[in-house]
Amino acid sequence: MQSLGVEVLFEGSNFERLLGGLGVTITIAFSSIIFSTLSGGIMGLLRTSAPAIIRLLLRVYLEMFRIIPILVWLWVVHFGLTPALQIEVSGEFTSIVVFSLWGAAEVGDLVRGALESLPRHQVETGKALGFSYMQLYRYILIPQAVRRVLPGMINLATRMIKTTSLVVLIGVIEVVKIGQQIIEIGVIKAPNASFWVYGFIFILYFIICYPLSRLAKKYELKWHSL
Repeated sequence: MQSLGVEVLFEGSNFERLLGGLGVTITIAFSSIIFSTLSGGIMGLLRTSAPAIIRLLLRVYLEMFRIIPILVWLWVVHFGLTPALQIEVSGEFTSIVVFSLWGAAEVGDLVRGALESLPRHQVETGKALGFSYMQLYRYILIPQAVRRVLPGMINLATRMIKTTSLVVLIGVIEVVKIGQQIIEIGVIKAPNASFWVYGFIFILYFIICYPLSRLAKKYELKWHSL
């Protein structure tokens, strides 16, 4: 009788290895999200208040990450830039750097859009009340912008988690790579091993990303109802 293949998930330490690979994926994704949120917030503020030349440079920076695929950035940084600079870094570090730079560009654009969408009369009212430039941002603009930008940032976090599957191509041993290793060995005993392994990986991604997607939808509906 032919094996169903599901047992390949539980042979030896396969199950623990997949969860460990998921830990690497989560570490890369959430480290990048934290760094990109902090730096992207600053970029968004600069894109609405800095001199024209700085705004132009930040716009070019954004377009570079929108036009050039993330996979190409991973290759350029890991196999091109770091060897050229004679720097030895792990694939995980390269991934966090590239994803943080990408995320910062996207977050910066989200913050810029949120700030520019606020009614201009609020700024004029704040100035009439004697608010300084910093007080306008601290007490009027930023609190409202955070509420508007939150759904987009959660959706970006979901995209970053899913895109981490590309890091396998620069040698990072994350959940997809471990799944491939398990399949290469398990398919000898069970031809259907790939179905169960990739199916389990699908479930892992779904468990992480679906709640984030629902949370973004909740905040989006809440904001539109205000």
